Amino acid sequence: MDKYGIIGFPLGHSFSPGFFNEKFKNEGINAVYECYELKDIDTLEEIINLNPELRGLNVTIPYKEKVLPFLDKISPEARAIGAVNVIKVEHRGNDVFLYGYNSDVIGFTKSVEPLLQKYHKKALILGTGGASKAVNHGLKALGLETVMVSRYERPGTVQYDKLTPEDIKEYNVIVNCTPVGMHPNVNECPNLPYEAMDNHTLLYDLIYNPDETLFLSKGRKQGATVKNGLEMLLLQAFATWDFWTK
Repeated sequence: MDKYGIIGFPLGHSFSPGFFNEKFKNEGINAVYECYELKDIDTLEEIINLNPELRGLNVTIPYKEKVLPFLDKISPEARAIGAVNVIKVEHRGNDVFLYGYNSDVIGFTKSVEPLLQKYHKKALILGTGGASKAVNHGLKALGLETVMVSRYERPGTVQYDKLTPEDIKEYNVIVNCTPVGMHPNVNECPNLPYEAMDNHTLLYDLIYNPDETLFLSKGRKQGATVKNGLEMLLLQAFATWDFWTK
């Protein structure tokens, strides 16, 4: 039986095991999808060696960037993004080869593109991790100018407490790539001047649990268009399977 799985820490909230195991059952695929909770990325090699049936892995927080040195080959797009969330595991005799891809950018781009209007020219990306890098790559490919927002002083970023109402009017696409507001911390939201949002604002949250985060709720009350990350998750899962099986 083939094995697939996900590496990250923690993994209690992961959508992938349920999705892929149901897919395998419904389509009669002789495979299983498991969680590999790694406290240290260095244990990846142990997971590979102990599971010779492994054919593919998803990669989630906090390893989308840290996994890069372990890979034998990285797709041009994943390399440009600087983050990998899909690994194809290929066995050739006693040798194992790991190929890295990024399906986040595919899922996000396909999901957000239908919502974009002519007046959406600039975007704020909340967070600086692997998912943020994929979102940044996707938005730029769609022709938007982007700025990343961080809690800390980092080169090329702006800090939350420096954002003004004028910034929110100008950067009217805002994508939350942080875990702020995710279940169970549903009463939290990124620190933004929400009162400056209006019906020209587009808020996109990569979080899908809860269905509507406080970030989305506060924007919707100001007239903003809002969307959660469930469709992106499904689209990137479809792309993941293509990478594993092509």
